[in-house]
Amino acid sequence: MEQNADPFMQGAPQLFNKWGFWALLFGATALILVFAQMALPMFEAKPSAGAQIGEIAGDIKRSAWRTFLGLPKPEPEVVATPIWAYLAMAAPVMGILAICLSVISAILRENWRFATYATSFGVAAIVFQMFWWVALLIAGVALLVSIIENMGDIFSF
Repeated sequence: MEQNADPFMQGAPQLFNKWGFWALLFGATALILVFAQMALPMFEAKPSAGAQIGEIAGDIKRSAWRTFLGLPKPEPEVVATPIWAYLAMAAPVMGILAICLSVISAILRENWRFATYATSFGVAAIVFQMFWWVALLIAGVALLVSIIENMGDIFSF
């Protein structure tokens, strides 16, 4: 034992030297990132739902007329990528990393609670991410179907 060691830390567990602790930290962070990814887009300033649907319908109408008249397609606008788009990639990666670190912790026979909790957090982050994207996909398809069903109203004069 070192002579300069803090006397209050002599009996304390060395958490930072455990794979399970880091796995738990990565798993909890992954779960927080998934929930942040779900919540952050709601705080962005955006027009009302009616205005957004009208913009989509107008884009469809302009695109159809351009194709009908044989006009060239306009150049796409460059839009800055929001931070929550990067969270969509980071959260499942951290969840997988948490699962891998918890496997290492279990192989080294560290405290089983760390490995179990970390695996639970990592799996929960991946599953929530998957369910979130499936829900968004279903909502997007429903929106497009409702717009396409009302194409007659879009092209009326």
